[in-house]
Amino acid sequence: MALLLQNEYENDKKCLNSVFEPGNLRVKSMKLKKSDASRPPAEVLVVAPEAEGCYPILFFCHGYCTQTTWYSQLLHHISSHGYIILAPQFYQWLLISMEDEIKTASKVIEWLSTTDLPGNVHPDLSRLAVMGHSRGGKVAFALALSSPSIHIKALVGLDPVSGPSPPSWVEPNILSYIPHSFNLSVPIGIIGTGLSNQKRGGVIPPLAPDGYNHSEFFNESKPPCAYFLARDYGHCDVLNDSKVGLAKLVCRSGNGCKEKMRRGVGGLVVAFLKAHLGGDDDDSHLQTIVDAPAIAPIALDPVIYIKK
Repeated sequence: MALLLQNEYENDKKCLNSVFEPGNLRVKSMKLKKSDASRPPAEVLVVAPEAEGCYPILFFCHGYCTQTTWYSQLLHHISSHGYIILAPQFYQWLLISMEDEIKTASKVIEWLSTTDLPGNVHPDLSRLAVMGHSRGGKVAFALALSSPSIHIKALVGLDPVSGPSPPSWVEPNILSYIPHSFNLSVPIGIIGTGLSNQKRGGVIPPLAPDGYNHSEFFNESKPPCAYFLARDYGHCDVLNDSKVGLAKLVCRSGNGCKEKMRRGVGGLVVAFLKAHLGGDDDDSHLQTIVDAPAIAPIALDPVIYIKK
């Protein structure tokens, strides 16, 4: 009897741990250009399941001076669990103002409501989440704060940063340094990295300095909100393997396996979306991670989940 109960426990644990493994759906990706028949307002990377169906949307905002394709391995992991991901390329190598990034993001979401995506996948705009990395994390929050007409159901910041590096001139200024001050009623998930506030080589300033990074974003979030710190990894360690080496030139990187980092972050995002995006309303994966962070492939410390 004891052996049977142990086997059932291990099976349940494996099932709940499944968010850290690729999902059951085969995934395809494509780039939609402004010159295409669908005429998106910006070049958009679409990552979606191959199987026909209606899927919730994750709108992704890339980081400072990066390309959307640099995140493809992370985005494929998330999409394989049943999500359509849209990632607009806000700029190529000529940096634009953050206000323009927010306007472009809004236009792409509006465009999505009036167009059909290639293939047999259909976006469920009633289940829309927005996520951003680094400067894109600030774009995601600014979009949610400034666009009440866009019905966002969940918001995720992946090591979000709001100045002074990258450049402090980016507007708008969304941090007030007042706890729970974000004027948002949607669930918020914050994933930070333990090395993002450290200098590179003791000389290059950190890309996510204290007072402007994940900690302050979480401090200003209202419940329900969750916080996970990938203790042993750096600001750009979620990028594809081929790009992490480039990022190491400007920011601290962890010594751990980057594939595990992407699975860890991807699993956290999937668990958070399952809990808060609607549809299944299944918070069992998220709650299990909160109760037992060691099931993740990376060290998560601390883990905080405030429901009310």
